[in-house]
Amino acid sequence: MKKVIINENQRGLLFKNGRYIKMLRPGKYRSSFAKEIEVQNTGEAISTERCSLDVLLRDPEIAQNVTVTEVADCQLALHFVDGRFASILPRGKYAFWTDAREHTFKILDISSPEVSDDVPEYIFSEIPTDFYTKIEVAQFRKARLYFNQKFIKILDAGTYYFWNNGTKITVGFVDTRLTRMNITGQEILTQDKVAIRINFVCNYRVTDYVKCFMEIDDFLEQVHIAAQLALREYVGNAKLDEILMNKSQLSDFVFQKLKEKEKALYVEITDAGVKDIILPGEIREIMNTVLVAEKRAQANVITRREEVASTRSLLNTAKLMDENKTLYRLKELEYIERICDNIGNINLNGNTDVLSQLTGILKGQQ
Repeated sequence: MKKVIINENQRGLLFKNGRYIKMLRPGKYRSSFAKEIEVQNTGEAISTERCSLDVLLRDPEIAQNVTVTEVADCQLALHFVDGRFASILPRGKYAFWTDAREHTFKILDISSPEVSDDVPEYIFSEIPTDFYTKIEVAQFRKARLYFNQKFIKILDAGTYYFWNNGTKITVGFVDTRLTRMNITGQEILTQDKVAIRINFVCNYRVTDYVKCFMEIDDFLEQVHIAAQLALREYVGNAKLDEILMNKSQLSDFVFQKLKEKEKALYVEITDAGVKDIILPGEIREIMNTVLVAEKRAQANVITRREEVASTRSLLNTAKLMDENKTLYRLKELEYIERICDNIGNINLNGNTDVLSQLTGILKGQQ
C-alpha cells in the first residue's frame, strides 16, 4: 500500500486496473497495485495519459468543476486566468479546474496570417515565437509583404505580427531615402582613341516600391547600365581636350539621359555628375609637360611686361628731369642721401660747398 496526499490546490484521479473510477478531493488516500491515484494541479489543464479528456468529462463531478474549451483547426485560443493573460492554446480540447480561479478564453481565427486589430500587442511578448512571425520596418524603409510568394501590400514603418498558419511569409525592404550610386572605373575610348577612366555618381530615390521589383530584374543594375551607356555615348563622340574642358557638359548629358529613363525604371534621379577623369600615365606626363610650358610662357610674358613698364617709367622720369632743372637737382640730392647712408667717412678739399664737391665726386666716379 502507498499513501497519497492531495493538497487544496490539487485534485486526484482514481484508476482501478487502468480504468477511471472517480475524482478525489483534497485529503489522504492509499493506493495499491490495482488502484492508482494520479494527482492534478488545479492551476493547469487536466491532462492524463491513462484516458482521454472525454472519458473524464463523463464524470458529472468533474464536468461541474471544470471549464472546457475546444480549439479547431486554423484557430488559437488566448487563455486568461482571473482576467489576466496566462497562455495561448493551439488546436485541441482543454479543461481547467474552476474551484479556485476563473478561466476565460478568446478564440482567434488564424486562417489568414494577418493579426486582427482586437489582439493586444503585448500578447506577443508573452507567447512562444513559434506561433507568429515578427516584422520590423524602420522609419526610412517600406516593405513589400508576400504570402506564398504573392504580393499582398506595402508595409509602412512600424512593427507587424503575423500568425504562423503554414503560409510562407516573406518581405522585401526598400530604402525610401535619397541614395547615392557610384559608377567607378569606367574605361572608355575617346574619339581620338585615348582610353580614359571615369568615376561618376548619381543620386536617386525609388518612386514605386512594387513595380521597380516586380517589373524590372534588378532595377539598380538597370540604372547602372543606363549611366554607363550614356557615358560611352558622350565620350565616344568627343575628343580628349573637349572632355577635359567641358566636364559639366558631360555631367549634364548623362543626367538628361538618366532622367529619360526615370518612368521606365520607377526611380527619380535628383542629380548626377563626374567625380574624376583618370588619364593613362603617358597622357598625364604629356599634359604635365604642356602645363609646365604654358606656365613658363605666361611667366616670361609677365616678366617682359614688367620690364617694359619699368623702362617706360625711367624714360618718363628722365624726360621730366631734363625739362626741369630743379627736379634734376632734387633727384641728385636723393641719390646723394642714399650714398651717405652707406658711407662712414667723406674727405672734402677746396673752397666749394659740400654739395658741389659730392656731386663732383659722383660725376668723376661715373
